[in-house]
Amino acid sequence: MRRRDGQRGQSTVEIVALLPVLALAGLAILQALAAGAAQEYAGHAAEAGAVAIAQKRDPAKAARAALPGWSARRVTVTVRARRVTVRVRPPALLAPVARLLEARASATPGPAPG
Repeated sequence: MRRRDGQRGQSTVEIVALLPVLALAGLAILQALAAGAAQEYAGHAAEAGAVAIAQKRDPAKAARAALPGWSARRVTVTVRARRVTVRVRPPALLAPVARLLEARASATPGPAPG
């Protein structure tokens, strides 16, 4: 089969046109992974804070210590009574995306001793 002159390079153009779509799909996958990691970290940090309450230590400090370094400016720890709530914003190229995918976890050390 012979190609027509107008079809030469068509597949190259199609591949080049597809590259932005592939890049966007790759970024979406990475963002989903970052959101999942933030959820796991929030859960671990909330549990660490609850353990600190049971051990009569500072729960906010324990929760922050349980998180990786990249999250230091992306975390909010709230302690109310015996409940520790941790919110972690995952890394994102766009700030609204990070706020949308914010992870939240809460934990308590169990019933109050009494």
